[in-house]
Amino acid sequence: MTASIYDFTLSRLDGSEESLAAYRGKVLLIVNTASECGFTPQYAGLEALYRQYRERGFAVLGFPCNQFGGQEPGDADIIGQFCQVNYGVSFPLFAKIEVNGDRAHPLFVHLKHAAPGLLGSEAIKWNFTKFLVDRQGRVVDRHAPATKPEELAEEIEALLAAAS
Repeated sequence: MTASIYDFTLSRLDGSEESLAAYRGKVLLIVNTASECGFTPQYAGLEALYRQYRERGFAVLGFPCNQFGGQEPGDADIIGQFCQVNYGVSFPLFAKIEVNGDRAHPLFVHLKHAAPGLLGSEAIKWNFTKFLVDRQGRVVDRHAPATKPEELAEEIEALLAAAS
């Protein structure tokens, strides 16, 4: 098991590679996203959180995923355009990945193990599951898809205020 989220390198939506070490010292909200989901309007709330807290060391990292109801069928260009045009997304978006099963990305295997869901289940149940990571790279909480981004503001504030 990887010791830290900073050990992972992933593809961005534009195809470039990025190490999560670039986010060392920041509070992170890592979310599996989809463009055709009932929770898709949460992109607006995620972007609002990002704009509100990014200057204080916060980032939202979006990971499109097509495993739940086929709700992210588009390619990288379609996903990027959709997010920009409809929600003004400026937070980092990564290439489409799988979060469950044999082909689950190792980052999500790590996140799910560090913060299991209800009754200890590690499986992600749907799009817009949110993992909150502290400045030391530790997964501190997992939030269900129905949890609205704005409901996380107090928890984000506390992590931003904590000594790094």
